[in-house]
Amino acid sequence: MTIGPEHEDPRPPGGEGFSDAVTFSFGDEDADVYAVARVGLSGETSASGLGLVFRGGEPVAVQADGAVDVTERAWEAIDAAGLSTTVERPLEAWTLSFASDDATFDLKVEALSAPGEMADGGMDGYDQLCRFTGDATVAGTRVTIDCVGQRGHSWGAPDWEQMALARTLGVWIGEDLGVSLLAIRPADGDRHDHESVAAYLYEGGEPVRVEDPRLSTGYDGEQRQRRAGLELWIDEETPARRAAGEVICGTSLDLGRLRLDCAFLRWHMEGREGIGRYDILRRVG
Repeated sequence: MTIGPEHEDPRPPGGEGFSDAVTFSFGDEDADVYAVARVGLSGETSASGLGLVFRGGEPVAVQADGAVDVTERAWEAIDAAGLSTTVERPLEAWTLSFASDDATFDLKVEALSAPGEMADGGMDGYDQLCRFTGDATVAGTRVTIDCVGQRGHSWGAPDWEQMALARTLGVWIGEDLGVSLLAIRPADGDRHDHESVAAYLYEGGEPVRVEDPRLSTGYDGEQRQRRAGLELWIDEETPARRAAGEVICGTSLDLGRLRLDCAFLRWHMEGREGIGRYDILRRVG
């Protein structure tokens, strides 16, 4: 699949379990604000939203709506969990806003890279490295946001009868360097090396598919991610690119048959530091 501007539009609704969603995530270390914003569509007229904002190492705003009626199947028609977004220029620029009692922001988002295609586990989609700028008020403090993050668009019907967990990871070292990764563990697997893994290295605005991506994770007693390591073998001829991260903040959400462990990490890569997000969505029970 070659990603083009037409892929910015919501995909036609599919069968049972089909969803279509865009997810923004960013971390501004100077402002001490880290956030995830996801808006989704299911069926013809139903939308959902999830907003998470962290400051001071703790979640200060967690807001979710599971089924909100929309008048049309369009991103700009969604107002769910206090979130709204628009596509200003397909694959190039967007807006993102969030409103809750404890956190608000109004941001411009601009692409820093071309899209890297991510597809596995019954889902198709793409990720882009982005810059986020604008104003936010978090826990009563007004701050300016100016940082690097990520926007992803994914659609499909994941088969959780065949999957044990899904990992999504983004690393944002700077405007010229980042990583996105998707790993799917089958229901009968119990280790990292049982997972199918796809990853892109974003360098100088261009996504380069990683031939052999390897992810290692350290956990706490409740199996929440605390640190991670990446070994990225671009091809057989090139030495591996490596990165290591440790958790800054995170939380776990009960989503019924699934549990989401969302964490932001501080990453170290090739003598540079950056921020990234690491989510694990796992089947429970």
